[in-house]
Parts: sequence; structure tokens; C-alpha cells
Amino acid sequence: SRRLRHSGKVPAILYGAHAEPVRLSLEHHKLLPLVADEKFYSSIISVNVGAQKQPVIVKDVQMHPARNAIVHLDLQRVLENEKIRLHLPIHFRGAAAAPGVKTQGGVVSHHMADMEVVCLPKDLPEYIELDLSAMSLNDTLYLTDIKVPAGVTISALAHGANPPVVSIHAPRVAEPEPTAEAAAAPAEGAVAAAPA
Repeated sequence: SRRLRHSGKVPAILYGAHAEPVRLSLEHHKLLPLVADEKFYSSIISVNVGAQKQPVIVKDVQMHPARNAIVHLDLQRVLENEKIRLHLPIHFRGAAAAPGVKTQGGVVSHHMADMEVVCLPKDLPEYIELDLSAMSLNDTLYLTDIKVPAGVTISALAHGANPPVVSIHAPRVAEPEPTAEAAAAPAEGAVAAAPA
């Protein structure tokens, strides 16, 4: 693996689809711009293995802790008749038009940025969209409020969980720091002591 990295390659493992795992080496300079794009993690991509093209999904990307370099990649083969499990990004739209933000002065809090879905490869969306335009102050949308395309299921809901995804709340106001003048001023109703 170290020799591969020094020669500008990224070691990778390809597994799944009832076949033996295969070790691969990928071109680092071609891979680096791809990992910066969210589509890379939520799409079926094609990898050349010898003379054969293999549809795969990215299961894990290990980055170097200090440098902008890919250390290792995990890829899973995709079969058209077998469901895949993948994290998809959530795209929030309509926040500026939401009454809770536009007229009530609220602030949007995102509790989740992505979610895991299960579906057949043909049903895989690129992302999940959530419309916030009808939300008012103190409203919260949960996983059950997300509409997913036909054939797609949200894994957390299948296990009985329904966490919040996004909410609109009043902005937090910082308490003003007491000033030296305010501390020196007598409390209301207090009688000032007469000079001796």
C-alpha cells in the first residue's frame, strides 16, 4: 500500500455481489476531484476492472489526517436485482420563504445532513429534497415527513426511529454583560446612605 501511494496510486478493495474481494489500485490525481463532489458518494459509478466495467457504490473513503490525500477506498459491487444501502445527502429548499424565517424572525437548525436509504440500483435518487417553505416558528420536520421516490425506504424508519431532521426556532439572544456603571448603581428602591 505504501509503495502504491508513493507512485500516485490509491489502494482500494472491491467486494460484494457474492464474489471474492479484489484489490485495486486507482489513479490518485483522477480520484481526488471526485471525492470532493457529494454525487460521488450517492451515485452508482463505473470502475474498470481489467477489461470489464463494474458498477459500484462507494462505501468508505479514508483521507490522510494532515494532507489532502486519499489513503484507501472501499467499493461495493452492485447487482441490478439486489437492494443497496447508501447514505444520501438531504437538500433543503424554501427556507428563505418559510413564514418562520421570513416574517417571524426564526432561525433554521439542520439536525441531519444525510440519511440512509435502501433501494434497488434503478430506484436510487441522487439526493433527497425537503421543502421548508411551509414551516412556521417552532415547527419541526421529522424523517416521516420526508417524501422519498417509489421503491426507496428510509432505514431508520424501518427500525422504528423517527428523529428530527430540521426545525425553525427563535434566535438565541445573548445576555448583556453587566457593566461597571450598572454594578455601581444602587438597586431600585434602595436608600443611599447619607455622608457622615
